Amino acid sequence: MFTMRYIKKMIYALLLAVAAQVATAQIKILYGPYLQNVKENEATIVWVADKPSIGWVELAPNDGTHYYGEERPKYFDTTNGVKNTSLLHAVKVKALTPGTTYRYRIYSQEVLSHEGINVIYGRVAASDVYKKKALTFTTCDPNKKETSFVMINDIHGRENIITKLLNNANYKDKDLIIFNGDMVSEFKDEQTIFNGFMKESIDLFASEKPMYYARGNHETRGEFATSFQKYFSPKEPFLYYLFRQGPVCFIMLDTGEDKPDSDIEYSGITDYDSYRTDQVEWMRKLSGNEDFKQAKYKVVIAHMPPSADLDIWHGQKEVLKKFVPILNELGVDLMLCGHLHRNKYEEPSAGIKFPVLVNSNNSVVSVETDGDRMNLMVLDLDGKVITKKSYTAK
Repeated sequence: MFTMRYIKKMIYALLLAVAAQVATAQIKILYGPYLQNVKENEATIVWVADKPSIGWVELAPNDGTHYYGEERPKYFDTTNGVKNTSLLHAVKVKALTPGTTYRYRIYSQEVLSHEGINVIYGRVAASDVYKKKALTFTTCDPNKKETSFVMINDIHGRENIITKLLNNANYKDKDLIIFNGDMVSEFKDEQTIFNGFMKESIDLFASEKPMYYARGNHETRGEFATSFQKYFSPKEPFLYYLFRQGPVCFIMLDTGEDKPDSDIEYSGITDYDSYRTDQVEWMRKLSGNEDFKQAKYKVVIAHMPPSADLDIWHGQKEVLKKFVPILNELGVDLMLCGHLHRNKYEEPSAGIKFPVLVNSNNSVVSVETDGDRMNLMVLDLDGKVITKKSYTAK
């Protein structure tokens, strides 16, 4: 007679055999990896697999040693100490050294079954470090003498325009890329994100060059809008944040929607007025932030520009009413915006004590620091310079 223990073993063995047959298709990395929120001592790496899986990142110094020369430390996609079984993976790697280049590799191992304490694993997909050079990223460095960046916005899912704009701005020579909102017209699903702009961005730069994203009003729309932070800034407490690269401190803001929260288009599901007020309270604390205080230049990235024009909608008035007073107090040097689908530049005034540049949907902003000067150019799709400005450090 078979014992209960023997029967359980037989059942488990049968499950393994069935699982092995089911797992005939190799798990694949669908999208990514791409970098998010690279800072002085940390970086977040995001990717999507085609099967439910656990995920992890291996990290190696960029020291010329062979990647397979030794065991590399692993950083897992977890929530409260439990490895996540998911298609989408986000891993924050911490305790890094500023201004340092690291090699990395991503892994996804399929989870075929998880019942009680028994987990059956399938195959593994990973980025290639054998036939290809390992992917790398470089952490931010507040002591870097100079820095440079490019900014695009209002792409609205138009194919190949990202490549043309970034090439016009010589993006390969820049430290980082900024997306300033409305990269798609509506957040419908995951395919909208990747087919709309992220596949092109990953192919171009996003696996190795830091990309930072200020949400626009169109990313707040659609049934997938609440999933935005699962893909962008996934390990941050908020979608507004600060980071420092060399002499520039970047204040990334989320200006929300452009119409009143009560508007019929939002079906009573939004509360952006309160959300913008929360950001003001966060900004009040920036004067005590060391990265902010010590930076030579303070640059604000916000999708909607402030405006007091009579025909301007609610969102821009909120930016003027709530954001501008605290930004005036903080003494920021420049505000970069989008939203209007046209180029516009406003010099400092009594009400807004810093210049505001609005980039169109068909141009790119290129910025480089040079000692006590920060030089800015706006270039159109043909590479023609539209605007050229220079700012002196305060």
